[in-house]
Amino acid sequence: MSTETSLSCSGRDDHATASRPRLALIAGPTASGKSDLAVRLALAEQATGRAAVVINADSAQVYADLAILSARPSPAEMQGVPHRLFGAWDGAQACSAADWAQAATAEIATAHAAGALPILVGGTGLYIRTLLDGIAPIPAIDPAIRAAVRALPVSEAYAALCREDAARAAALNPGDSIRIARALEVVRSTGQPLAHWQARREGGIADSVALQPLVLLPDRAWLYARCDQRFAAMWEQGAQAEVAALLARQLDPDLPVMRAIGVPEIAAYLRGEISAESAIAAGSQATRRYAKRQFTWAKHQFPGDWPRDTHENCLDRTRIASLFQN
Repeated sequence: MSTETSLSCSGRDDHATASRPRLALIAGPTASGKSDLAVRLALAEQATGRAAVVINADSAQVYADLAILSARPSPAEMQGVPHRLFGAWDGAQACSAADWAQAATAEIATAHAAGALPILVGGTGLYIRTLLDGIAPIPAIDPAIRAAVRALPVSEAYAALCREDAARAAALNPGDSIRIARALEVVRSTGQPLAHWQARREGGIADSVALQPLVLLPDRAWLYARCDQRFAAMWEQGAQAEVAALLARQLDPDLPVMRAIGVPEIAAYLRGEISAESAIAAGSQATRRYAKRQFTWAKHQFPGDWPRDTHENCLDRTRIASLFQN
């Protein structure tokens, strides 16, 4: 097991951050042990006479409808540590990165006002970066422009983007329909390329806190085995009933809660389209693929000076939790 850099490393001058309130961050792929480590860190804080609050940064765990399939910590697993923004959104309301960042900013401020250490925990990199770095103030997209752009074949949209925002087009895969459409609708609707708006990010809190981050990047084989074990346990613990309750609400199928890992697979089983064995296999595979995407994102998109813990087969959570202590 190795922790690649000191947890005091934050990419900023230590003297400049000394007077800022602390913010711990535990990030990484699903099933990597983040939630348990967050609780251990909070308990370690409590043992020194300081309070701590765990704040969710996972885009599935924000939904009240996904207690099981999002692996939301149970009251027993929370061990009396306050947890915030878990199950805070109804599934009928999509929680965007901006929505979450606004709520998280408020929870962090509340924790600091109470003298508590806020501990962000989750694997949704976009949420975390939006909170820290802010969000691009892109004006609302003209609905007619959006509809026209989304109706274009990806080859035509990419060709148009090459003409209208060549720099952005050069940075994208020609087959990435979602990002191509987004960049094209922005430049057509606002008259400015996406990079113009991204350079004007606002609302980030990175400069107002003393960040102590840790990114968990465990052994892949260990992680994927954990994904399989977790989904099998979810199946036994009531995931079918959870999805049945969601389907009964007849929500828009495009809502994030309806596309969460495990929901489409179990829904297919409940409709009689696939067997239980096939649903479990598909859900496990979807979980592994999601973990792989998170792993890659965390490895390459978080700042290079953020500590990475590359433990193999086990995680010495007590030792790691002690690294956050000042």
